[in-house]
Amino acid sequence: MLEVDRAILFGLAASIGMLVFVLELVRQRRLREEYSLLWLATAIVLILLSVSRPLLDVLAGLVGIFYPPSALFLVALVFILIMLLHFSTVLTRLAQENKDTAQQIALLRWELEQAQQALAERIRPDNQQNDQPDGESADHD
Repeated sequence: MLEVDRAILFGLAASIGMLVFVLELVRQRRLREEYSLLWLATAIVLILLSVSRPLLDVLAGLVGIFYPPSALFLVALVFILIMLLHFSTVLTRLAQENKDTAQQIALLRWELEQAQQALAERIRPDNQQNDQPDGESADHD
């Protein structure tokens, strides 16, 4: 019975620690609120399972886990997998947006170069007419 209590206490302490850590990251604006929701949900579910032994026993029985505190680690693993999937989708979206932005920048640079060349060609003939030496004129015979 003492082993079960240690495992539950460890799970509870780790869950509370994670909850406080995530809240602190949000407070310091190092973690956006939208990304903290999964972490907060994980911590709250693990706290509830750690505090409520009957609920943990039911979950362990449903899954077929002989040692109920092991269900805490299974729940944590499932939440971590969900977070990895969520962050993979976010990363995929950001990579696509980054690619689109890079392509737009490349097109804008090309258009800018084309505009600069066109402007340089327009200005060059005007300057060539004005750059003739004083002794020469265009209608000189």
